[in-house]
Amino acid sequence: MRDEPAERPRRPAFYAASGGWLGDWWTLLHPPYTAWHLGYVLLGAAVAPRVDAVTLSATLAAFFLAVGVSAHALDELKGRPLGTRLTDTTLRVAAAVGLAGAVGIGAAGVALIGPGLLAFVVVGVLLVLGYNLELFGGRIHTDLGFALAWGAFPTLTSGWAQGVLLEPALWLVAGATAGLSWGQRQLSTPARHVRRRVRQVEVRLTGDDGGVDVTDEAWLLRPLERALRALSWSVVALAIGLVLPRL
Repeated sequence: MRDEPAERPRRPAFYAASGGWLGDWWTLLHPPYTAWHLGYVLLGAAVAPRVDAVTLSATLAAFFLAVGVSAHALDELKGRPLGTRLTDTTLRVAAAVGLAGAVGIGAAGVALIGPGLLAFVVVGVLLVLGYNLELFGGRIHTDLGFALAWGAFPTLTSGWAQGVLLEPALWLVAGATAGLSWGQRQLSTPARHVRRRVRQVEVRLTGDDGGVDVTDEAWLLRPLERALRALSWSVVALAIGLVLPRL
């Protein structure tokens, strides 16, 4: 078991919670981001004229386990970016159980939907391990890799499960979700850098009149994290609104 990490001068993420074990789990699951990416599953399904609720529920459960649990546990295991006090063993078990659960759901889906789903299961496992463990020389662990793995892939998988993989509309939606994920990355990367790796922030703004304003980290983080909050819940609301009439 690792020693407990030192106290941080600031929260490692805007959604990070204190309060011991439950707070650590809340923080590990990245609730706004997990909900955001599950929204992409709904958007992929919403392309279908009629959505099978059982298939959609299984797809959501698989991606929650693979991304919300397994990928985030692996990410925390590598360098403790969130500073949780969950033990290495707990994180490894969470990662293994999450990924195994997702694969199990996928395997059951192969029997019901068809063998084509197996390719999505295999790619999903490779993305979780390849991205979060930075395999393949870190080629997946990039802004583009993030956009394709956690934006386009959930959308395409959900569309396949609903039988609309060949619809041009699905590929347009997948392009949009990849773009949204890429935008998320552009906002979250500097915010994470300030929160986790910067000791002190002092921004000096010199106006045309020679006046100087001095601001701090809150001024830097506010627009980034307000945009992330707004986008996360907006994507969820949009996705639910589009899929509900098709259930």
